[in-house]
Amino acid sequence: METKSIGLYIHIPFCKSKCKYCDFVSFSNKEHLVDRYINCIKYEIKDIGLSNLRDYTEGKDDLINLKTIYIGGGTPSAIDSKYIKEIIDVIMQNFQVDNNVEITLEINPGTIDESKLKIYKESGINRLSIGLQSTNNNTLKRIGRIHTYEEFLNTYELSRNLGFDNINIDLMLALPEQTIDELVDGLKKVINLKPEHISIYSLILEEGTKLYEEIINEKKYELTDDNIERKMYWQTKEILENAGFIHYEISNFARKGYESKHNLACWNQEEYIGVGASAHSYSNNVRYSNTESLEEYIYNYENGKDIDNLIFHEKQNKESKMKEYMMLGLRKIQGVDINAFKNCFGQNPIYIFKQEIYKLTSEKLIMVDGNCIRLTNKGLDLANLVWEEFV
Repeated sequence: METKSIGLYIHIPFCKSKCKYCDFVSFSNKEHLVDRYINCIKYEIKDIGLSNLRDYTEGKDDLINLKTIYIGGGTPSAIDSKYIKEIIDVIMQNFQVDNNVEITLEINPGTIDESKLKIYKESGINRLSIGLQSTNNNTLKRIGRIHTYEEFLNTYELSRNLGFDNINIDLMLALPEQTIDELVDGLKKVINLKPEHISIYSLILEEGTKLYEEIINEKKYELTDDNIERKMYWQTKEILENAGFIHYEISNFARKGYESKHNLACWNQEEYIGVGASAHSYSNNVRYSNTESLEEYIYNYENGKDIDNLIFHEKQNKESKMKEYMMLGLRKIQGVDINAFKNCFGQNPIYIFKQEIYKLTSEKLIMVDGNCIRLTNKGLDLANLVWEEFV
């Protein structure tokens, strides 16, 4: 038997207040469930670790080695920092963890103070992802963020002063009433802070969110025109690349060597385990998740029915796995590595997907560039059309 390196994701679904654009599985006003939920999280971590050790001992599976740990939400920093420390301690006690493990924690201004950051640092967290979204306070209020830009600056400065040297800043574009000038001004402010990583996502208006109600039904704001949104995207790309950031995935930019290891592993179709309500996993060609219901997740663990939390999504065959490999790989700016595909599947993607590749190259959406199949500039604008060919 061998050692298998994977990622571990922990979902913390609690928030002080739900942002108007958010359709993630997250909840405000459920603080009374935090303690019970964290106990279930720790139970699930132990259970997975013990199951793996047993299977490894019996020769049924490889020994799991964690190369990345990602704690997201929700707002993990909204709960007491002691819980984050307890989670990491339980992980360390029940898994083999890589010496160079990347441990990311998502935090939001308005939920952070120096004492929390100190505990995170002492716990071994070595990468922070700070949710900013915009440097304009009016825009932040418009989308339901609980913090100001000034509070973000304080959070960022505290993090740096305590020694965090791998920080991502989350931004958004095409927000209600956001102008290109406002976006550019915000990008320059963020660049001046010298973060290692910047993620910037276009607003996707999801039905059922407060912002959807305000824009579609109440007509309170207008949805950003597609042409303006694309101008924002390309201006963002130009500004960040000129500032020395490497554009390595459609929405992600990093200083060299600071690409998100956890997310890259997912885009490279590597295995990961998700823990907590709604958390997704990918292992042995099977995709599955936990129930999205917070109460159901807790009830099942507290009553010995944890198997009822699991929802099966897909058992991949070779064909479906190859298609997904292409779809995920074409999220990356460098695209799909042809030799890596051959090593994984024993076949050349150029021949396997000759019809799809011919169609997409004819439409100038992708290009075969040496050993890579990647999106063109036009393909970056119409990436959904490219991915649909491999669904």
